[in-house]
Amino acid sequence: MIREEKDFRLRFSLEAVFPDEYDGDLDNQAWLGEWETRIKPELLKTIFEALRHHPAWTSHVRNRGLSPLDEIEIALVRDFTAGPVAVNRPT
Repeated sequence: MIREEKDFRLRFSLEAVFPDEYDGDLDNQAWLGEWETRIKPELLKTIFEALRHHPAWTSHVRNRGLSPLDEIEIALVRDFTAGPVAVNRPT
């Protein structure tokens, strides 16, 4: 079986800005809680909902050893082993 691959990255860089009188890590980066508990799960749900509109592709989360706090990889597979290869060319 021949396998071709391509990487595509969509990277989010998170920042929090505080006034000068802020005393540092007293809150233990509580601002990240909104990202981890609300925003990131909502984004992932939206991504997988969009991918379901393309049934020729299967998708799943793949773990490459990094913490899901730092990286989530979504693997997409288009399997041509079951039949003829259809080539989609832009018009």
